[in-house]
Amino acid sequence: MRVAVDTGGTFTDFVAEKDGKLFTHKVSSTPQDPSEAVLKGLEELEAGAPEVLLHGTTVGTNAFLTRKGARVLLVTTSGFEDVVFIGRQNRPKLFDFFVTKPPPLIKRSQVIGLPERVSARGEVLRALNEEALSLLRHLLEEKKFEAVAVSFLHSYANPLHEQKVREALADLGLPVSLSSELLPEFREFERTSTTLVNAYLAPIMASYVGRLRKSLPRTKLFLMQSSGGLMPAEAVGRRAAATLLSGPAAGVYGAFALARSLGRNRIITFDMGGTSTDVSLCDGAPTFTRNYQLEGYPVHLKMIDIHTIGAGGGSVISFDRGGALRVGPESAGAAPGPACYGRGGSVPTVTDANLVLGRLVPDLFLGGRLPLHQDQALRAFSSLAARYGFKVQELALGAIAIVNTNMEQAIKKVSVERGLDPADFTLVCFGGAGGLHATALAERLRIKEVLVPRFSGVLSALGLLMARPSFDFSRTVFLEGERVAFEYLLPLLEELAERALSEVARYGYRREDLRAEAEIDLRYQGQSYELTVPFTANFREHFHTLHQRLYGYSMPLSPLEAVAIRINLAADFPSPALPEIKGTRKEALAFQRVLLADGKEVEVPVYRWEGLPPEAEFRGPVLLVGDYATVWVEPGWRAALDAYGNIWLHS
Repeated sequence: MRVAVDTGGTFTDFVAEKDGKLFTHKVSSTPQDPSEAVLKGLEELEAGAPEVLLHGTTVGTNAFLTRKGARVLLVTTSGFEDVVFIGRQNRPKLFDFFVTKPPPLIKRSQVIGLPERVSARGEVLRALNEEALSLLRHLLEEKKFEAVAVSFLHSYANPLHEQKVREALADLGLPVSLSSELLPEFREFERTSTTLVNAYLAPIMASYVGRLRKSLPRTKLFLMQSSGGLMPAEAVGRRAAATLLSGPAAGVYGAFALARSLGRNRIITFDMGGTSTDVSLCDGAPTFTRNYQLEGYPVHLKMIDIHTIGAGGGSVISFDRGGALRVGPESAGAAPGPACYGRGGSVPTVTDANLVLGRLVPDLFLGGRLPLHQDQALRAFSSLAARYGFKVQELALGAIAIVNTNMEQAIKKVSVERGLDPADFTLVCFGGAGGLHATALAERLRIKEVLVPRFSGVLSALGLLMARPSFDFSRTVFLEGERVAFEYLLPLLEELAERALSEVARYGYRREDLRAEAEIDLRYQGQSYELTVPFTANFREHFHTLHQRLYGYSMPLSPLEAVAIRINLAADFPSPALPEIKGTRKEALAFQRVLLADGKEVEVPVYRWEGLPPEAEFRGPVLLVGDYATVWVEPGWRAALDAYGNIWLHS
């Protein structure tokens, strides 16, 4: 048995594969220790100790955002101790006098500079001596640090001094993150920041993985990386920062893999869960970035380009000090959750709003496993509405309009702001709450086709089952003019490939088990930033075409510079076959009164999603209620099921 587990802020989702069959499950998350929900779900699935456990987790992200990471000592070259505090001096809100700077990961007293120096060509200008290493050991023993981040100037060109630090600290039992291993690339601030974040998260991730492995000693554990590839649990200490977008990346990967199998490769993914909404654009392939920032800290590792906002089913509805209605980013989370869950929540949320408007069926929520309490949702809304002079239904409609606007803006961030028309893409909606807002969002964006997957409520977990173990390696090179050619680049790539293969061998992967893909970072001579293109026979033409698309011009006659080479090694994993549906029931279970966006109340039929036959068609307004998600089809939209139970919506 293979089990995929995705931990969210409100629910923890499971998809298990056994003997070619898929089993799904969902339990409430346990934020105090996410492993509790994982073990509880495995027990309820009767999975015992599965052979393989694939895990998407938010442990690293939450530790960073709440500043509950490890106590780190940052080791730099003497004279460069302030690099991580100075940064790039970029100001996202240039004229805002009231910007609050996020709390730093470390204090200035947690940085030490050692007397050493390496040139940009890798020449040792000043050797690292034993006296400096002895001082470093003494500081670590005296101040009780929990992790070490080492980022020396130009260590990407010569890692000798960083390796000496690791050797000197080997017997202390502390996790040591080396920039020359994690990100052997130029740009001092980004490399130092990435290494610091990795060291900050490494003990937290290692502890979490250790608890899971102790409870499941015979299970092979993999973690989802932000790049959409799986990482063996043994590697988490070395690459903890690669898990920052673990859960959202699994959703994008699963959505794209499913859409591509159904003949769509231009999609916008829309994942609305209990706490947040994640959107990403896939134009023939997932979009990747190496310029990710988390609260001002760059993490320059390969990541699926995902835009996240605080809008989910549990987003709290309130009024600000000026009396304006707002939704989120605060969330009711898993405990107590929305008021309608009956767990003590007293503030209205988006889920409560959908229930008040009739778009959720109280007795069929999560297949009937979590009956909703409409009276408690009304009580939460009545209290807020009375305070500000609104009717309950007016307040609920206003909240839905605001959260839809917030999500519309998020989708425009990854499409319109990059010169792409969302109308040219299929919107793939998933997450527990995605189907409730799918048609309203598509209408706002003039998108004509929406796909709501059959497994939409657990699609991120399904994406884990579709993913492959993957390893990324890079190296800085500086070649220009005529040297940007195969005869110069190929030997460098072969050398990097050999290093990558020896690194991956420690996790039990053989050369013949792996597939390799090479990329190269190019720019026009004199430019400050570069673009990554596949290393193929026509890599030059590919660069000019990409530059034209992104920036509106290209200079095919200008000389190029190559600044980095990259290799990805991936192993094949069995991908689950999606079962076809065999439902026969097309009669409505009930009729329910629903309030439309224009304030008109209508009676709509309610159908059980799981019992519907293939090719079943419906005209909105209609409610399609599934075990893990509800789809609200607005008036003017048509819904049709395919052979696999996915719902296609067309205007």
